[in-house]
Amino acid sequence: MFFHAHPDDEALLTGGTMARLAAEGHRVVLVVATAGERGLSSARGDLGAVRTKEAHASAKALGCARVEFLGYEDSGLDGSTGFARADVAEAAGRLAEILHEENADLLTTYDPTGGYGHPDHVQVHRVGGLAAELAGTPRVWEATVDRTLLLRGLRLARLARKFDMTPFKSAYTPRAEITHTVNVRRYATQKREALAAHATQTTGGDQTRTVSALLSLPKPLFSLVMGTEWYVERKRLRAR
Repeated sequence: MFFHAHPDDEALLTGGTMARLAAEGHRVVLVVATAGERGLSSARGDLGAVRTKEAHASAKALGCARVEFLGYEDSGLDGSTGFARADVAEAAGRLAEILHEENADLLTTYDPTGGYGHPDHVQVHRVGGLAAELAGTPRVWEATVDRTLLLRGLRLARLARKFDMTPFKSAYTPRAEITHTVNVRRYATQKREALAAHATQTTGGDQTRTVSALLSLPKPLFSLVMGTEWYVERKRLRAR
């Protein structure tokens, strides 16, 4: 089971792993905490409803057998309301029910800092860890990014455009702490299709959006850049 904060997080961080597991015959379930209604986008109308549909389209591309939304409000970057302020035990109980229904043997969450510090991502870490304990799910993998590779790529990007790298120096996870590196290059087509499903996340804001930038890459380069996914398994929980 893959637990994410907003629609499009699943495609960006774990889409290749999801597609690989589905192709290998595993039942893959996606659970999303919020509809991402406060995300940046130039789309009009009910953004949460549109992004919910996009998540279902993404999940279909990745081979998911089930998609569930916990129904919490998107907290936005300030984290003053919504999922970030939800009762951790209550949210974990709801997630644990789904874990129990699915008899899940693995749950993915995020690293303790939520990757880049988004309040909803940090809450996914808290809620997911407790839910796994409540449900007796034996393995918890924290989806992350290799900070060493990230900083190397950003330094190259700075040759074309100057930007502040300070926030990225503490983002995601140092290479030495990563326990699982998953090769997903064979599933780059599915991952790209999943990203493309999140059309609302290609526009909005003053800078080029991550989804848009990735989709603009030629397919061979996309496969190279997005062909690896990283996880940290800090401890294996007691088996049921």
